[in-house]
Amino acid sequence: MGRLRRSRTHGGNRDVHRAGRTRARTKDLDQIQLIDLDPKHRAALEAQPIDFDKPGLAQHYCVECAKYFETDNALQSHWKSKVHKRRCKQLKEPAYTIEEAERAAGLGVDNGRRATKQISAAEMQDL
Repeated sequence: MGRLRRSRTHGGNRDVHRAGRTRARTKDLDQIQLIDLDPKHRAALEAQPIDFDKPGLAQHYCVECAKYFETDNALQSHWKSKVHKRRCKQLKEPAYTIEEAERAAGLGVDNGRRATKQISAAEMQDL
């Protein structure tokens, strides 16, 4: 006789679910565009001091993707990958400004009041 029910997973465990959503979180595009791609800051990121807590001793870092790699060969192959090229294409588009976000939410736009037609008492009698 076969198994009667599926084995239970961590679907009901909220802590495991939340940890999975935020585990491999990288920097957002606007953070990379405004800070990391600045030439002064980029040079500092590419020539980091040795850090024993980071992968590859923090010597192999992709600025566009905000990722550390173990070896230089891994970094070179990452630069040729579709993931890196897609990220570079996303970074070429300009970031949204605060004004654009507010306009999209309807905060910065004044469309005026709706014109409501006032019906006089004489017109009411005609209806």
